[in-house]
Amino acid sequence: MNKKKVYILEDRGVLFIQGKDSREFLQNLITNDIDKVNEASSCFASLLTPQGKYLFDFLIIKHKNGYLLDCEKLQIENLYNQLDLYKLRSKVKILNLSNEFVVAALSNERFLEFEGAKNLPGFTIKYREDPIFLDPRKKELGARIVVNLEKLYLSLKKLDLSASNIDEYYKFSHEIGIAQKNTDQLKNKIFGIECNFEELNGIDFKKGCYVGQENTARIKLKNKLSKRLLPIQLIEGELKDEIIKYNDYEIGKVLIKNKFPFASIKYLNENFNEKNEFNCGNAKIKIIKPSWIK
Repeated sequence: MNKKKVYILEDRGVLFIQGKDSREFLQNLITNDIDKVNEASSCFASLLTPQGKYLFDFLIIKHKNGYLLDCEKLQIENLYNQLDLYKLRSKVKILNLSNEFVVAALSNERFLEFEGAKNLPGFTIKYREDPIFLDPRKKELGARIVVNLEKLYLSLKKLDLSASNIDEYYKFSHEIGIAQKNTDQLKNKIFGIECNFEELNGIDFKKGCYVGQENTARIKLKNKLSKRLLPIQLIEGELKDEIIKYNDYEIGKVLIKNKFPFASIKYLNENFNEKNEFNCGNAKIKIIKPSWIK
């Protein structure tokens, strides 16, 4: 990522959770440990079904007396409704601030120029009272700033950053193997742990119970992780089908079909070799296995 560029992620939404029970409320729901989140540290987490299947993923940032959740805007209303459903009698207030706050991404290199910045995933500082943090999933994704929309362009001017096409950012995210677009297409189709959330620092196996914890822990402890969400690259044709084959053997299934596609892949199967080309209907594809996946 170019240190002079910034990507205004208008396709991201922001929820604010505050109230006396906000810490306990989130701790009982999410896959990560909310105690990792403070003024100097942000985290990545997900909300799963009781069976451990994917529902939502988001970044969590400490803000004033509560927590900001940075989530794909396409999912923000559904996330709000799901959290509201779990709220019951908890003393928690959930606000959708997506029309007031915006998320922007900048390079790791530019982040490290800020006073007090450290090259640690999730490390968080303040810039003009707004949180700016190194992406807790992978440092290569750079940093994010969550800023009031009214202050956005003045902040970017002061930082000498030039707004660039967000497709550049999402193309890079796809290349390194992190799905951020059209993630609603994953719902109930894949286990959270199969989305590589452990490697992306999104699951804490030492914390207490959370929604979907039982199956997540079972897959981990019994070494039953045989499929993973991996990016795919279209070589020729169109992605009209879902089933991916190699020599007539089914090796996976396309789950996200947009311009940055991902598929659930049997990555340990003897028929999988990332150097091969695979068939998906009439299309030919390559499957990318990121270096951070063993």
